Amino acid sequence: MDKYRIHLNGEVYEIEVEKVESSEPEVKTPRPVKPVKSIEPVKPVKKVESNNVDTPGNGEPVVAPMPGLITDIKVTEGERVMKGQVLIILEAMKMENEIIASKDGVVSSINISKGAQVEAQEVLITLA
Repeated sequence: MDKYRIHLNGEVYEIEVEKVESSEPEVKTPRPVKPVKSIEPVKPVKKVESNNVDTPGNGEPVVAPMPGLITDIKVTEGERVMKGQVLIILEAMKMENEIIASKDGVVSSINISKGAQVEAQEVLITLA
């Protein structure tokens, strides 16, 4: 018999575990396999050198502040947006982060798609 000490939620417990030899062979039940969803292809992503750089003629890029997964796009191309409006939901470090508009404007381009994995400083949306 083996003794173990377990620390759980600030409490200490001592347990004894006895290994039991079984004469019956161990039978493992197979788990059902879940079907895999297909995903749409990801658009190429443009990079920008620094945050919130105005690019003449193209508008203002909205960039990813950190690497993550695009879980939702809340706007469409041509849509008018207000400063502070949520544009994209970026999942990073198991948290959903709202990417917001830094100014009033019109969405001139969406450079990513839902399900895309992005790197820090990649251009997600361009506002005109």
